[in-house]
Amino acid sequence: MITLEHYIRDHALSDPYKIALIEGKKRVSYGDLWARIKSTSLWLSQRAERGDRIIVSATKQIGFVYTYCGAHLAGLVCVPVDSETNATRLARIIDVAKPRLVIGELHHGDGIEVVPFSAIEEGESEQVKMPDENDIADLLFTTGTTGLPKGVMLTHSNQMAAAHSINEFIGNTADDVELLALPVSHSFGLGRLRCTLIAGGTIVLLGSFASMKKFYAALEEYHVTGFGMVPAGWAYIKKMSGERIAQYADRLRYIEIGSAFMSEDDKRLLMRLLPTTHICMHYGLTEASRSAFISFHDEEDHLTSAGKASPGVDISIIDETGNMLPAGIDGEVCVKGAHVCVGYWEQSQDEFLLDCCGDYFKTGDWGYLDKDDYLHLVSRKKEIINVGGKKVSPLEVEEALNEIDGIKESIAVAMHDDVLGEVVKAFVVCSTPLDFEAIKRLLSQRLENYKVPVAIETIDELPRTSSGKLQRLALADK
Repeated sequence: MITLEHYIRDHALSDPYKIALIEGKKRVSYGDLWARIKSTSLWLSQRAERGDRIIVSATKQIGFVYTYCGAHLAGLVCVPVDSETNATRLARIIDVAKPRLVIGELHHGDGIEVVPFSAIEEGESEQVKMPDENDIADLLFTTGTTGLPKGVMLTHSNQMAAAHSINEFIGNTADDVELLALPVSHSFGLGRLRCTLIAGGTIVLLGSFASMKKFYAALEEYHVTGFGMVPAGWAYIKKMSGERIAQYADRLRYIEIGSAFMSEDDKRLLMRLLPTTHICMHYGLTEASRSAFISFHDEEDHLTSAGKASPGVDISIIDETGNMLPAGIDGEVCVKGAHVCVGYWEQSQDEFLLDCCGDYFKTGDWGYLDKDDYLHLVSRKKEIINVGGKKVSPLEVEEALNEIDGIKESIAVAMHDDVLGEVVKAFVVCSTPLDFEAIKRLLSQRLENYKVPVAIETIDELPRTSSGKLQRLALADK
């Protein structure tokens, strides 16, 4: 299995003038992209040795792509980091990764020597050594929904297995023009970059979804055929531009959604606005990117599920003792495939194997497979609330709360109880003052009594990771 850099080289040889990257008025052909990757590789190899780590600030600039791929070509391990990463997290990453170089821009990098992309000098480099598929390509630090972030080691082979699986499901081709507004410091955004480039398509680098004027101007100007987004991104597009996206229904060939929960109402709204677009949603994690997929239009009867295992991936539900469970029975979601990471940085293989069950990686998610092999997610394993031995999914409670007028969003967590061990507590973001006793009465009509929160507290904003995932454990026992 070859690497991303192999594909870029081959595209440069077969179609050197095809545009690979667009950033504003800048356009970079595959021929120029390959030349700059080689040049950057030479510059890096003169300052670091094979196997060294380098931190690259993951901004959506062309310089990031040169540096990211150039690092791989130089045999280095790339550590993509958001340029807005806070000082505490940044210090943790530096302490663990021990990078030889830090490149790009870091807004909270006081005291750290950061080499700007513009300082990387161009040079001639005809002789290059292509990466080995088994080399560690990237060290991605988890967003940390629980505990300290871990450094996930992904080989070139892991990344290509994921990319080929995604492209097989979505059907990316060289004719695609993808608008990339996702953070490239995370698995989702990096995956979209790789998928489009290995297919020989064009990437349009957009800062974010923050400016609807720029978003729609890019769709129009570059004849965009697809993009990726998180559910929070769709909520923003919907809030700021209503149903305007429907004007591009005949142009948008695909949309990939991921990283967080999305309501069925939002899924059906997108389907109505984009009746012929291949709207896909994935389930995955940094350690095992895109392990399941669902196509909204093709699998309309299963929209409450996370879909089926992606091409080349196997999903099983396993109990606490390692036994595979039959359809309909809750357990830990476990995945198997060539896309699964090879371990965590600075952790022994024996320790990593504790996160595995045979050939399967234990995701830490709780769910079940139905009789048709569709995956249904219940919660993170650590977020399950155990009320006197009865398991409560926080998601079920939150969905019931969010249907109540005046509640914008909510989080359900475990609260200690001397008798039952744990009971349910809810934090809600309200648009108007509410009577919590009335809310409990409403919930008792929709949920079993043990699932109804015994305490409800208002909060201005729910804690989320940078990719939009709710951080329930940040509020547990508060």
